[in-house]
Amino acid sequence: MSDQIHPRPFARLRPPRRSEVHTPEEVEEMLSLHEKGHSIRSLAKRPGWSRNTVRKYIRDGYQPFKTRNRKRALDGLEEWLNKQLVLHEGNADVVRQELEAEKGIVVSLRTVERAVAPFRRELAAKKKATVRFETKPGQQLQIDFGAKTTVVDGKRVLVHLFVATLGFCRRHFVMAFPSQRQSSWMKGLEAAFVHFGGVPREVLVDNAKALVKHHNRDTREVIFNEKFHAFAKHWGFRPIACAPYRARTKGKDERMVGYVKRNAIAGRSFESFAALDAHLAKWTREIADVRVHGTTKRRPIDLFATEADALAPLRGRPSFVAMREVYRKVHSDLFVHVDTNYYTAPWKLIGSEVVVRIVDKEVHIFHGGECVATHREAQGSHQRVVERSHFDGLSPRSEVVLDQEQAPELSRSLDVYQRIVDEAS
Repeated sequence: MSDQIHPRPFARLRPPRRSEVHTPEEVEEMLSLHEKGHSIRSLAKRPGWSRNTVRKYIRDGYQPFKTRNRKRALDGLEEWLNKQLVLHEGNADVVRQELEAEKGIVVSLRTVERAVAPFRRELAAKKKATVRFETKPGQQLQIDFGAKTTVVDGKRVLVHLFVATLGFCRRHFVMAFPSQRQSSWMKGLEAAFVHFGGVPREVLVDNAKALVKHHNRDTREVIFNEKFHAFAKHWGFRPIACAPYRARTKGKDERMVGYVKRNAIAGRSFESFAALDAHLAKWTREIADVRVHGTTKRRPIDLFATEADALAPLRGRPSFVAMREVYRKVHSDLFVHVDTNYYTAPWKLIGSEVVVRIVDKEVHIFHGGECVATHREAQGSHQRVVERSHFDGLSPRSEVVLDQEQAPELSRSLDVYQRIVDEAS
């Protein structure tokens, strides 16, 4: 018995029908052809144009596709989401956690990301936005370091370029160092002051550890390194730290660092660091100072004529870096021992560590960045230099040697002074 074969064993395979949602142009063409005499049957032969579709458009014309307005879980929370995104610095996952904790709404991370996408773009734009800040003559000097690998004495080394730029005229000073130590920052600044012939009212610095101990990005509280703070007081300028992670705050110097690396250093080699500094000085004088600046449309050397008069004169101030600096402890007899000689400090600092700087035949004692005592440097050895006011508050005063001429050596044992201190405390 032969098997019976169905004349149509399989349903006829048809290509998937094209979605019958048409553009306004297609509908306009359809209606135009119908007005010219084309029948519904002939129009339906076109791909995607069924008879019912043609009839619908002839009857109703073009109707835009309408979507149902479904209420979403985060509708009405746009302002809250924006504030949370700013507060948490663009972290959508933290916003999702706060949404569940504060609003009791549990959604996926992807849902939150879609909801805050417009606010994220706005936040990114705010971070990139920079308002140009023009300074008055003599007001500000911006400093920074940039690193560039080059050949010095036949070896490829990483050279650290100190760049200082005057905010008004855009004239700059460049000096090369093998490192970015604190001494390099200070030597570079002192050399810049000499180069410009004066000191600006303020110096804008980066948040390098050699200069800034602490900078709170929220409260903008800044604690400068004690030595750098003393350096600023010595030269008479006000230090300012740019906002953390906001190097564009000192964009004038940032751009100058890049200009120096690309124009003055790239592709060159030098016999020594002295030769490199000589090249930088010549390049600054013959190229950088006389170019027309892109922002000011003036040559920096021409504008400097106006700024030079606004800088505070050097007035023969000695180099801070050249000063000798030592760390000492204030002993119970109020004396600090330096170079076989002894100098008094205020009695309240007994047991504290102080910084002693010897410059221009004077001994300066610093504590917490402030000068607490100044003495003339003793001549000879084993001398005791006494300041009367350092003993104020101790009792009885008759037990203390107050004058060096009266008693070059201590007339009482150290136990007497320790007892006095104990009684005063």
